[in-house]
Amino acid sequence: MYRIDIMTLFPDSVGAVLRESILGRARERGLLGLECHQIREYTTNKQMQVDDYPYGGGRGCVMYAQPLYDCRRHILDGAAPEERVRTIYMSPCGAPFRQADARRLRDDYDRLILVCGHYEGVDERFIEECVDEEISLGDFVVTGGEIPALAVADAVCRLVPGVLPDEECFTDESHWDGTLEYPQYTRPEVWLGRAVPKILLSGHHENVRKWRRKQSIVRTRERRPDMYELLRLDSKEDVKLLREIERETEIEVSDE
Repeated sequence: MYRIDIMTLFPDSVGAVLRESILGRARERGLLGLECHQIREYTTNKQMQVDDYPYGGGRGCVMYAQPLYDCRRHILDGAAPEERVRTIYMSPCGAPFRQADARRLRDDYDRLILVCGHYEGVDERFIEECVDEEISLGDFVVTGGEIPALAVADAVCRLVPGVLPDEECFTDESHWDGTLEYPQYTRPEVWLGRAVPKILLSGHHENVRKWRRKQSIVRTRERRPDMYELLRLDSKEDVKLLREIERETEIEVSDE
């Protein structure tokens, strides 16, 4: 069983999301252990206060190190000795989260502890003492770590064997091999005058596969040039598809 513990000030809200849909069903089947922990329960004051003004002045408040430390300690006390545990703080100062990170966290660890900060963040001493890595969803800031934590939990858990019906459910998606996913279509065949590409109606599986690969390359080049620059299109099929794409691009330019 793969386990994720989320340290948060809003366990009911986070837990409600984890109980729904695919993750909820996988949890019921015993494939995942997903738990939320209320940080306030580990405070030592009657008001259950978890934050205070920052040293040096400034707006907002900073979360105390001690409740966070004790909450994490409680989680670790319940972990098996052989479990590979990693503590991650969701932070805009962290490294951007990628699909490769989801695969790494699934493969290299048995249990994740995701720490959700709030206000102006957490006392840096907790990070220095307890955090193994910091992760960000991107170059923006949200009001708390709960949404980023749920995103990371979802991205990792869906890769756990048995959570999805087949590995192809995620190996054929965007970012798995460095490309974006090809366009998808369903009924009706024509909608608002827009028809499904004829090749998808041909029943020729090999041609469909090649078309989809070609569309993935085109979409990546057009929408994510940063990803496209890192692609290694060195297989015979990819080289052939790339030449086709370049010829078609030249024709489009000449038509203009």
